Amino acid sequence: MVKQEQIQQSKAIQRKTGKTFHLATRVLPERVRHATYVLYAFFRVADEVVDAEETAEPSAQRERLEQLRAQALGRDETDDPVLSAFAELREQYDIADEDVNVFIDAMRSDITKSRYETYDELETYMDGSAAAVGRMMTDIMQTPNAEKARPHATALGEAFQMSNFLRDVREDIVERDRIYLPQETLEKHGVTEEQLQSFRCDENFRAVMREEMRRTEALYREGVHGIQYLPEDCQFAVLLAAVLYADHHRAIRKRAYDVLSVTPSLSTARKLALLVKTRAYWAVEKDPETVFRKVSVVPYPSSEDHSHHDTGHSGASRSPGLLGDRLSSWVRSFTRGE
Repeated sequence: MVKQEQIQQSKAIQRKTGKTFHLATRVLPERVRHATYVLYAFFRVADEVVDAEETAEPSAQRERLEQLRAQALGRDETDDPVLSAFAELREQYDIADEDVNVFIDAMRSDITKSRYETYDELETYMDGSAAAVGRMMTDIMQTPNAEKARPHATALGEAFQMSNFLRDVREDIVERDRIYLPQETLEKHGVTEEQLQSFRCDENFRAVMREEMRRTEALYREGVHGIQYLPEDCQFAVLLAAVLYADHHRAIRKRAYDVLSVTPSLSTARKLALLVKTRAYWAVEKDPETVFRKVSVVPYPSSEDHSHHDTGHSGASRSPGLLGDRLSSWVRSFTRGE
């Protein structure tokens, strides 16, 4: 059984390094929340191995990742509290070895691979780095309709990762010398690597961003459609995560797609406002897709012109006026709690 100190250490890692995901995790039921802390901490441990290129040789990084693989799969013992907790969770929730392996393989590829020729190539990488994460989350939620839910969890995991890539273009170049925008999209719109490394945003670069954001928003629509297959006590948290991650697109559009001069971010006030709005609509609708349409910045085919998506306005202008003091009390208790 996972010990309380293992959960607390995992939680501290998530709170420090994954603030958006941490906010959504906190509204999960306790039966899933603690396991999610451990899951995220495991991902970060592996990710930090890859990001240590300035202090470790590639061979040492690969060797460490293989150690993590063996420990996560229970083949080798470990005294690392995060890895031992993850190994226990893997057995408890019957997380597929394949998803662990494809995740570690993706981390290995990050050691030497920093460019992606096509979206298909990038998608193969994301199947390990993001989609496998969504599938593992489906497992720890103990989803009755797992077979129906998994393809949508895969799409939503990719959508989250793509939003991060689109937001972090500058940061990935400066800190990691990585470009996750597909080379075929850059070439199609006449954007060179030299332009990216010089941080010059022009209409060509904006066209690249528009194209990849449209692709990513299609993934959100596909992913959110599958939230209905998750356990009822987990649906709101996953919906909130989708709303929060997708809101980076509002921040990007607000800057006229210029993610080369600065990395857009969501303020704490913005996240809490989205939390309140999503909760308010959820109290009335109880349907993930309906709420996502009303609250998020992702356009749907019937209303592609959504001009407010480019102005920073998200969803309807007012939350339903049915919750009053009860909603205010819930928000106060949430922001005070852990």
